[in-house]
Amino acid sequence: MIIYPAIDIKNGSCVRLKQGKFDEVTEFNDSVLDQALKFERAGFEWLHVVDLDGARKGKLVNISLVTQVVESTSLKVQVGGGIRSMEAIDEYMSRGVHRVILGTAAIKNISLVAEACEKYPGKIAVGIDARGNRVAVNGWLEETDVLILDMIDKLKKVGVAAIIYTDINRDGLLSGFDEVGTNEIASTISIPIIASGGVSNVSDLEKIKNSEVNGVSGVIIGRAFYEGKITFGEALEFQS
Repeated sequence: MIIYPAIDIKNGSCVRLKQGKFDEVTEFNDSVLDQALKFERAGFEWLHVVDLDGARKGKLVNISLVTQVVESTSLKVQVGGGIRSMEAIDEYMSRGVHRVILGTAAIKNISLVAEACEKYPGKIAVGIDARGNRVAVNGWLEETDVLILDMIDKLKKVGVAAIIYTDINRDGLLSGFDEVGTNEIASTISIPIIASGGVSNVSDLEKIKNSEVNGVSGVIIGRAFYEGKITFGEALEFQS
């Protein structure tokens, strides 16, 4: 299981939202690089980064900060937020990120996902942000009519490296991860699933570890780290 510590960037700082609400922001570090270095020194191999400003505006906003992390650490960086075109994907890949996450673009333009997967095999993930049984887009601000399972059927055919499944209603609340929903998705598809949203304690990590047999390959941890609900050492015991 891979542990992905999370950095969400808003106005140049490392923050966390509650349930994807941009007016419920908590700043945890005004230096993105400093926070990334803390994760690196702790022993994590990957870093999950979301450009919240980019997600909201539909374009790359904090790419210079992401590039700084890539160039200044040995972390494998996966990044999402505002990546809506092949040109944006190319730009991030040229900066050395390990994986690009498509969210809104994947929902609205599946052909872009297919093109990106063909050009960068093993380097493209899709983020499915769920509110109920439907997908939300545009930085979680807009709920679509797209059913999660219908979206997964489309993704089976294009060769994505991973699916990041986030239950928006749990995200940032430390209310426990969506065990039922995550396992339901993982059991229907052979693509590795990365769990996200609501992870709050070691018990959640144990549940996710037990879900590996269903195809859950990793977990993103944000607020639980920043508020000390899970220590770096506790999380690293689950990393493999």
